[in-house]
Amino acid sequence: MVEAGAAFWAAAIPAVLLAGISKGGFGGGLGFAATPLIALAAGPAAAAAIMLPLLILMDQVGIVSYWRRWSLAAALPAIAAAALGIGAGALAFGSVPPDALRLALGLIALTFVAFQFAQRAGWRPRAGGRRPLRAAIWGWAAGFTSTISHAGGPPITLYLLGERLEKTAFQASTILIFWAINLMKIGPYAAIGVLDLSTLSRSLSLAPAAFAGVLIGVWAHRHVPERLYFGMMVVLLGVTGAKLAWDGAMGLLS
Repeated sequence: MVEAGAAFWAAAIPAVLLAGISKGGFGGGLGFAATPLIALAAGPAAAAAIMLPLLILMDQVGIVSYWRRWSLAAALPAIAAAALGIGAGALAFGSVPPDALRLALGLIALTFVAFQFAQRAGWRPRAGGRRPLRAAIWGWAAGFTSTISHAGGPPITLYLLGERLEKTAFQASTILIFWAINLMKIGPYAAIGVLDLSTLSRSLSLAPAAFAGVLIGVWAHRHVPERLYFGMMVVLLGVTGAKLAWDGAMGLLS
């Protein structure tokens, strides 16, 4: 049973609103923060269960808002790989130390941010193009980490930034990938036993915040210039990576 006192609502409403804005307009960069914030009041497993229906709602609103603006060539290989990662994540749920996962994700994200700054400083990387192996690696990582703690955003951001899509295709592809990932997680979450009437009730109560957040994010996406948008993506990824790495390191040391 999830207690819904003042502490729960104080953590959950801003967390879900932030996740909606991030998913609706900015590639989900800070959406990862919602689950840890809710976990402060409800516990990690309950927080993951509460967030799953809300994430599906956010994705559905996003699918309608960005209908057919995605790149299937970029999204489908990542979705296929994510299905395997979800299976592995379901088997590992509760046994992988969350702090070790946060630290690894954070360091990967920060490495990519450093790579982006090196490019801006004049370093020339290899030519772009589709990378099936890259899609397999980051798609699997997104499925695995999303199942464990809804932290699949950084791997997909890393993958799609490498695809060099224009901003709306980037956003729509992100939403399409996570729409598929989150739907695929329903079965494993039900089998694990973390979904129950208590968590579903809390999800329903938070649905208005999720819906409003996505609409705000969609509006912001349409009014932010493309160059600024991708600069914000790199900054958000850096903030995400730093927060994940710090939380993971502090958790492992405590």
